[in-house]
Amino acid sequence: MTPKTRWIRAIHALFALSAVVIVSLTGALPAQAVSYDPISGSGSTWSQNALDQWRTNVASNYGMTVNYNGGGSSTGRSDFIAGVVHFAVSEVPFQLAPENGTAPEVPTRGYAYMPIVAGGTSFMYNLKINGVRVSNLRLSGEVVTKIFTGVITNWNDPAIQADNPGLAMPDKGIVPVVRSDGSGSTAQFTLWMSKQHPDLWNAFCTSVNRPTPCGLTSQYPTFGNAKAQSLSSGVAGYVSQDYGEGAITYVEYSYALESGFPVAKVLNQAGYYVEPTASSVAVALTTAQIDQTPGPNYLTQILDGVYNSADARTYPLSSYSYMIVPTEVGGVFTAGKGFTLGAFANYMLCEGQQQAADLGYSPLPMNLVLAGFDQIKRIPGADTTGVDINKCNNPTFKPGDSPSSNQLALTAAQPQDCDKVGPNQCTTGTAGAPAETPVSGSGTGGSATGGTTETAAAAAAATGGAAASTGTAAVYDANGALISGGAAGSTLAGAAVATPFALADEGWGIQQSLMLLAATFLVAAAVLPPVFWRRLAPRGGRDGLK
Repeated sequence: MTPKTRWIRAIHALFALSAVVIVSLTGALPAQAVSYDPISGSGSTWSQNALDQWRTNVASNYGMTVNYNGGGSSTGRSDFIAGVVHFAVSEVPFQLAPENGTAPEVPTRGYAYMPIVAGGTSFMYNLKINGVRVSNLRLSGEVVTKIFTGVITNWNDPAIQADNPGLAMPDKGIVPVVRSDGSGSTAQFTLWMSKQHPDLWNAFCTSVNRPTPCGLTSQYPTFGNAKAQSLSSGVAGYVSQDYGEGAITYVEYSYALESGFPVAKVLNQAGYYVEPTASSVAVALTTAQIDQTPGPNYLTQILDGVYNSADARTYPLSSYSYMIVPTEVGGVFTAGKGFTLGAFANYMLCEGQQQAADLGYSPLPMNLVLAGFDQIKRIPGADTTGVDINKCNNPTFKPGDSPSSNQLALTAAQPQDCDKVGPNQCTTGTAGAPAETPVSGSGTGGSATGGTTETAAAAAAATGGAAASTGTAAVYDANGALISGGAAGSTLAGAAVATPFALADEGWGIQQSLMLLAATFLVAAAVLPPVFWRRLAPRGGRDGLK
C-alpha cells in the first residue's frame, strides 16, 4: 500500500466516523417538543365526562393544558359572549330569543359550531321492589312526558304498569329531578317533548305560567313534587342516594354508567323499548339532518327524523354536542391559543372518539367529522396539516367508507322479542346496573342480550325501506338515509385502530442542523481526501520525482 493510499483511506475513515457519530447523536435526541399555549373553556355537563377524559389524555401524552368548567350550556354560551373563555360547549346554539326574556345571545366575534360527541339523553332512576333494585324499567314517551309534567305521580300508575308487565310496580311516589341551571340537557329533553307530545307540554307550560305554544327551554320550571339540582352531577347524585329511592331524572347516559345505576328503556316508533347504547344512538343519528345553510345555525342538528325513526334499534332521544370555536382573533383569544385549540379539536374528532362508547357516549360518524374538520380550518392559528380524514382513527369508519356511513350502525344488533311491546319483559339490567331483575309481575321474562346483527340495509329492507344489494357496500344520502347496498354479516374488521395523532412540525431545529452537518461530512469524506493528499504529500512525490 502506497503512502498516498494510506493517507486517503485515513481521511475517508475520519470523515465517515464523524458522520456516524453525528447521525447517532440525532437519533438519541427526542423529537423537538411542540409548545402549546394553555386554553380554557366552559359549558355543557352533558359532554363533560368525555371532555375530562380527553383533557387528561392530551395532558399526559402531549403536554397540552386544556381547562374546562362544566357550568352548563347556558353558562358556556354566556362566557363565550363575554370573551372570558377560548371555547364553549353546548347542546343548543346561541338563543336569539331566550325564553326567559333576557337579551339575545349574540357574540361580538366570529364563531362556528363543531360537533364533538354523540349520546343519548337517558332517564336514570332509583327504584326497588321488595327491597330489590329494579334495573329493567321500560317507559313510553307519553309516560315519560307525563312524569316530568306532573300528570303521573306514582310508580304503580296503570300506564307505567302497562309498560312493565314483568314488574309488580310498587305503591311509591315519583320524585322527578330536574336541572336548576340553564342546561343543554334540559333543552334537548324539552325540545323532544314539544315535538312529540305538544299537548301535554303546552298544558304544563300553561300551568307554570309559561307562554304557549311552548318549545324548548334551557330552564326547567319547578313543579309539584319535583326536585331541582344543578349540573348533571347534581341530578345524578340526588337519584343515586338512599333518599333518592323513587326518584328519576334526565341525564346523559354516561352519568348512569359512572354512578352504577340503571336507565329506563324508552319505547321507539317501531314498538321496541331501547337503551341508549353507543350502537342505538349511532343507528338513530343516521336519520338526523344537519343544517347546511350558511349562517348562525350551520351544522346544528335537526332531530325530527331521529324521534320518529322506524328502525327497531333506534334510541329516540339521541343527539350530539357542539364545541363553539372562535373564527376570529380577539380578546383573550390569540393565534397561539388557536394552535392549541385546533390540535385538541383534531384529537377529539379522531383519536378521542375511540373512548366514546366506554364513557357512555356514541362516537361521531364520518359526515360529522368532516364537518368538524371544516371548522378546525376556520380557527385562527390552527395547524391544518394534520387534518386528514385518511389519518383519522375514528371507530365509526374505515378507509373507503361513504361520508355518511357508520360502522356501529351497520353492525348494531336487533332488539330481542322481550323488548317489544307485549306480555313479556326482558330481565337484563341496563347502564351501570347490569344485574337482572327478577320477574315479579306476569310474563316469562327473557334476556335482552344476544340479538341478531343486521346491516342497516337489511334492517331497512325488513321495515319496507330500501332493498339491500347483496355483497356491495352500503350507500347513504347526505342525511344518512340508506340508498342501497350493505353486505349481510358486515363486521368491524378493518376498522381504525387508535394511534397518537402526529404532532405539528415546528420547522428547523437542532436535529435538522445535526443531520445537515452529518451529510456535509459524508460528502467531504468522498471529495476532500485527494485534495488533502495533494496538499500534504512532498513536492517530489506530487511531481513524480525521487
